[in-house]
Amino acid sequence: MKVSDFIVEFLESKGISSVFELSGGMITHILDSFNQKTAINVVTMHHEQAAAFAAEGFARITGLPGVALATSGPGATNLLTGIGSCYFDSTPALFITGQVNRHELKEDRDIRQLGFQETDIVSMAKPITKMAIQIKDPNDIPKIMEEAFQLALNGRPGPVLIDIPMDIQRAHIKPYQEVLASLKKVKIETSIIDELIQDIKTAKKPLILAGRGIKAGKTQEDFNQFVETTKIPVITTLLGLDTISYSHQQRVGFIGSYGNRWANIAFGECDLLIVLGARLDIRQTGADTTFIANRKIYHIDCEFAEINNRVKGCKAVVSELNQFFVQFNDAILGTIFNFPYDWITYINELKEKWLDVNELNPVGINPNVFMHKLSRKSNLAKAYLADVGSHQMWAAQSLEITNGQYFLTSGGMGAMGFSLPAGIGASIAFNKNPVVVLVGDGCMQINIQELQTIVRNNLPIKIIVLNNQSLGMIRQFQDSYFESRYQSTYWGYSAPDFSKVANGYGIESKTIENQNEIENAIDWLWTEENEKKPQLLQVMIHPQTNTYPKIAFGRPITQMEPFAQPIEMEGT
Repeated sequence: MKVSDFIVEFLESKGISSVFELSGGMITHILDSFNQKTAINVVTMHHEQAAAFAAEGFARITGLPGVALATSGPGATNLLTGIGSCYFDSTPALFITGQVNRHELKEDRDIRQLGFQETDIVSMAKPITKMAIQIKDPNDIPKIMEEAFQLALNGRPGPVLIDIPMDIQRAHIKPYQEVLASLKKVKIETSIIDELIQDIKTAKKPLILAGRGIKAGKTQEDFNQFVETTKIPVITTLLGLDTISYSHQQRVGFIGSYGNRWANIAFGECDLLIVLGARLDIRQTGADTTFIANRKIYHIDCEFAEINNRVKGCKAVVSELNQFFVQFNDAILGTIFNFPYDWITYINELKEKWLDVNELNPVGINPNVFMHKLSRKSNLAKAYLADVGSHQMWAAQSLEITNGQYFLTSGGMGAMGFSLPAGIGASIAFNKNPVVVLVGDGCMQINIQELQTIVRNNLPIKIIVLNNQSLGMIRQFQDSYFESRYQSTYWGYSAPDFSKVANGYGIESKTIENQNEIENAIDWLWTEENEKKPQLLQVMIHPQTNTYPKIAFGRPITQMEPFAQPIEMEGT
């Protein structure tokens, strides 16, 4: 059996229905095998970075590893940003790169390159993968493919990379399948669970912090039950936004650098915090973590190393989330928890005091108002995909996500250009059902070529370009620290009329500039005639529209701009 045939039939046997790629000489054998030997949908992108993001979007929806392929040299290196995004956000993925023939590899010779486009992608990818390996012997392929697939899924999900020389792809093998031993679940000490139960009973101001790990660990239903049982209010990270419905009575809001002000205040005042699937990184807590001292924190994570880093004094519960929920449920049989009415009432009063739509008073369209109206009228959308920047935070602050809808964005990598190709992967994962892509003018220009992929595949992706004609988040940073010198964000920067660009690709478009145009424009996206078509809506935002509230760097999370000012230089 030809190696390339084995690879594609292996992926088909694992339930992979679509893969993403940009063709090149060193992967032609594999692509030909996809065509001849499987029913797998091969989605050709226009840049390898876009292929990687599309694979990530597909993986976040299906829970299976997203698969992206690239040729050697620039094809392989173009995958790296997407690989890193999967690694930092715990997304299972399998990246397959073609490589020059084994006899063209420089090996240990003290030269830069022997074969054309020969590039050591394995060494480059190792720091941002769970495994990166080059195939040396064709007979190793069956075992390595199985190991790679399982590794991508098990423990903390993440990407693996397999680099395959051209001569190995066309070699013939006798395939075999090795059944890997199942991973043993490590039980949590009973005393820790008992202590947690008692602390929940006595806490006056408890909170659950829900992160990406809930979806990554495939524990959404278990989490729902945990919330209903314990009756604890829920704050979410950026990547955990879709773990609880906007209308749920226990939902508080989104926390972090640009979090809802009322949610950050609640975070700062809670007396018990249960962290599920989150890292407590700087974008969640701010630089000053002293505010969180003198309270009980249970941090549940599958890796001990992720606990007690920036935030100290956490009760470490090292466990897969599904195992934690099983043990917790077994331990609480017959236990009834009280609903914290006073605490919830206080939080709701904070919310009324600090309404998200009142944080800004912009000229023209208020982006927070827009997000509310968009989500109220977009029940047909299976997912929202936000890129990186001001629009990402407006979306996180104000989208009204309902049960079953997903929210995808690039968290740890923070990669501009993510949402459009990830939207392609997500829509395909949803059997070509509608998704909403939220993107700024700067991000849109990074992978704008994928509009052609959307048209070619007839994907009903609703593209919302929030065009403030600047790189707004960095421009706001320049207001704070560089006396409004807007080098490369407003000065020396420009954006086209995206409505005209969309028309050039054959995508219908509209542009709005005023608040009173919002509802009609959103209705246009979802008419019976349009709901199954790609469309682009350009929303003009005044260039000086800032993103508030914002943690004042060096201050506790409860102190947010514009009412508090940072005390030192910060990152974005």
